Amino acid sequence: MILPLLLLAAAQATPQAGPPDPAEQRFDHCVDLASGDPSGAEKAAGQWLRDGGGFLAHQCLGIAYASELRWTAAAAEFEAAAQGAENAHDKRSANYWAQAGNAWLATGEPMKARAALNAALAGGTLTGLQRGEANLDRARAFVASGDLADARVDLDHAIVDAADDPLAWLLSATLARRMKDLPRAQKDIAEAVHRAGDDASVQLEAGNIAALAGDEAGAKTAWSRAVAIRPDSEAARNARNALKQFDPAPGK
Repeated sequence: MILPLLLLAAAQATPQAGPPDPAEQRFDHCVDLASGDPSGAEKAAGQWLRDGGGFLAHQCLGIAYASELRWTAAAAEFEAAAQGAENAHDKRSANYWAQAGNAWLATGEPMKARAALNAALAGGTLTGLQRGEANLDRARAFVASGDLADARVDLDHAIVDAADDPLAWLLSATLARRMKDLPRAQKDIAEAVHRAGDDASVQLEAGNIAALAGDEAGAKTAWSRAVAIRPDSEAARNARNALKQFDPAPGK
């Protein structure tokens, strides 16, 4: 769960009234192809671009690259799709900017992610879950670039619009812990555990917050749970290291 999440649902073509639009149909076919045959989708989108496919072709090519975890190439295509959609006065441009920001996060480029997500949110066309996820991603970018205060603002929006996303609550709790706001950290990690108690990253942070509160038993329980859930994960490795503080001293 706790991985960069591409908002592929936002990529789907907006339903059109009247006869089917051939370009939208071609786009839907290309996106469907990307889910099972990304290299085939890459070829199809490339040919479509050569045929003058415009922003929809760029968008599908971005999805194909994302499916192959080629995040830098995906980000470039999503940005091209966003710019093309803006030129066409198509409101989907905000979705494409959000996807570009998400892809830049996956490449470890928080400043580029912030720029794309600023563009996504500036138009005011994103609503509900899509707006919440964009705020969540921008908060991640702020944290990565050391701007915790602005991250707090975005996460406060994210836990309203994306309240069912455990990642929003997890990151909010983690940020609260880093900012020494223990009551907020405890409140938000409880929400994350309620939604995704079987996620090792959630249990790791639950242990971190319990330890900060001086709750040794709670910390041990949560860290042990993180190890049990996904023994080979980074969260489990961190939890094991945290549990070492409770090992008996040599000779005792």
